[in-house]
Amino acid sequence: MKPHIQERGDVLILVLLLVSIVSLILVPFFNVILKELNVAKTRIDREQALQIAEAGVDYYQWHLAHYPSDYQDGTGVAGPYQHTYTNLSTQAVLGYYSLTIIPPSTGSTIVTIQSKGWTSDNPSVTRTVTAKYGIPSLALFSFLSNDIIWIGNGETVSGQMQSNNGVRFDGTTNAPVMSSKTTYTCPSGQGSPCPTTENGVWGSASQAMKAFWQYPVPAVDFSSLTSNLATLKATAQAETGGTYYLSPSNAQGYSLVFNAAGTVSVYKVTSLQSDPTGWDVYGTAINTSSDYKNRTLLYTEAIPASGIFYIEDKVWVEGTVKGRVMVAAATLPYNSSTAPSIYIPNNLTYAAKDGTNTLGLIGQQNIIVSYGAPQNLEIDAAMVAQNGSVEFLYYLNDTALKNSISVYGSIMTYGQWTWTWVDGNNNDVSGYATTNDAYDSNLLYAPPPSFPISSSGYKQLSWYSN
Repeated sequence: MKPHIQERGDVLILVLLLVSIVSLILVPFFNVILKELNVAKTRIDREQALQIAEAGVDYYQWHLAHYPSDYQDGTGVAGPYQHTYTNLSTQAVLGYYSLTIIPPSTGSTIVTIQSKGWTSDNPSVTRTVTAKYGIPSLALFSFLSNDIIWIGNGETVSGQMQSNNGVRFDGTTNAPVMSSKTTYTCPSGQGSPCPTTENGVWGSASQAMKAFWQYPVPAVDFSSLTSNLATLKATAQAETGGTYYLSPSNAQGYSLVFNAAGTVSVYKVTSLQSDPTGWDVYGTAINTSSDYKNRTLLYTEAIPASGIFYIEDKVWVEGTVKGRVMVAAATLPYNSSTAPSIYIPNNLTYAAKDGTNTLGLIGQQNIIVSYGAPQNLEIDAAMVAQNGSVEFLYYLNDTALKNSISVYGSIMTYGQWTWTWVDGNNNDVSGYATTNDAYDSNLLYAPPPSFPISSSGYKQLSWYSN
């Protein structure tokens, strides 16, 4: 019997050995499978958490569309704001998202939405989506005109431009040049060979520049650029700490000189220079001088918190702007014979071109660069001539042609615009020989205070997740 027992023991040892070997192989194998399953589950949880976080962004985008100035989720208190994410069919809670809303900084329309999402099954796995939304201002264009535009061969435009009439384009650009017309009859004021029928955009620009031409495009409703002047007036009148609403001067108007320290010096203009007669873009003789002569300093004070100055008289604006400012020259109701204009007699620049400084100029009638302005002039501003033109007047037999004018900002003019006058042979005869116009991209989502904004609502500017 002993030999038989020995055989059974050998088999048992062999079985145990095989079990041990299989265990050594299978246990790590099952561990690998288990880890892969856990990884797969985590991936699923992360993807679901991302979808829940995206749902939070979508929800608040909808909320802003209905309540564009509510950054507290309708609660009136600071966030974050937690919401459940449910299955619409079963009403089962699948997860949650928590919203942090960062409202626009001063002068901006950009809202930041941070949404953190997680599932009910695995709340330790979270994903965060951060999206920025902004309402564009109507300072979308480097140039916008309700009338014809002529860009000469010595002129450079940076940023898109559009006319609700026709465009002659002989210069250079880096952005679309658009007209709402398929064809139009160009007037003699656009030079030879006018008057004749031309395409909506035409001219002697190079073939490379012609690639930017677009016509016809939908016209822009110029009335949409009209700021609520009554609101601007009420805001200026309500400001404390200074005088930012100026009633009629009973003199020649006012002069605002902005200072690099963030202040403004306000003068009453008591007399004007003896400038020669100038003619506007429609051939009307202007016998009133565009330059002040004598001024009386009224006060120097800080720029108001609202940034708004409202003047019921003509006003000269110059200096270095530090801060966010809107200057409106208007009288209500509008009357073409009494509506005031804004004059620019000297350089008007920003303390820095970094988006923190911005200036809006709204002339109820015109915005005019004065006869005595410097040979080389810089204007940093978003300019709106609501019922007139942005222009330098034409002076007959002008023997003192100016050198160059540079604009950093935007020009929106109801009437024709010009800095340069030419004769029938396209020779410069008055104004600035060289013009350079650069669009300030900061104006799109960080315009001057109370500048008109688009009715299109919020647009997504960026999106990223962790």
